[in-house]
Amino acid sequence: MKKKYLKKIYIKKQKGFSLIEMMVVVCILGLIILGLVTFFTGGARSWISGQSQLEAQRNARQAMDIMVREIREGKSVSSGTPTSITVDIPALGSDPAGSVTYTWAGTPGSPINREGNPLIDNVKTVSFLSTDPSKVHIILEVDVDADGNPDITLDTDVNLRNYGL
Repeated sequence: MKKKYLKKIYIKKQKGFSLIEMMVVVCILGLIILGLVTFFTGGARSWISGQSQLEAQRNARQAMDIMVREIREGKSVSSGTPTSITVDIPALGSDPAGSVTYTWAGTPGSPINREGNPLIDNVKTVSFLSTDPSKVHIILEVDVDADGNPDITLDTDVNLRNYGL
């Protein structure tokens, strides 16, 4: 009889977790980890998207600055359509007189070319308007993520400094 009594005491004093308790803990921890992974991957995607947006904005601003600087030095617009413009540049210092041409194919996503070399890619629309012979209006729209909506829009007026020389 004493043996049976000792066995019961030994079984009652055993401490530990049951299989159901362990499964509940594993499920709860799994849900927490899944939430954290989702949170961090969403943040990483957002950061990458922001970086590509920033780079595209920087490239658009640089392209616009190059066009504005060269057109501003022009003496006249020799030819201009909504998708291309040619500006005659006078001789400045040791630089000979010449011209510079900017063209765009007219299809969304195609680049703006300067003298046949790409200046900026992913252009949705560009418009070179020259209603006044001494002024050019440029509208540049860039679509970074190719969703059909322009992500960056730049709009500026350029006055030809050497007009009529």
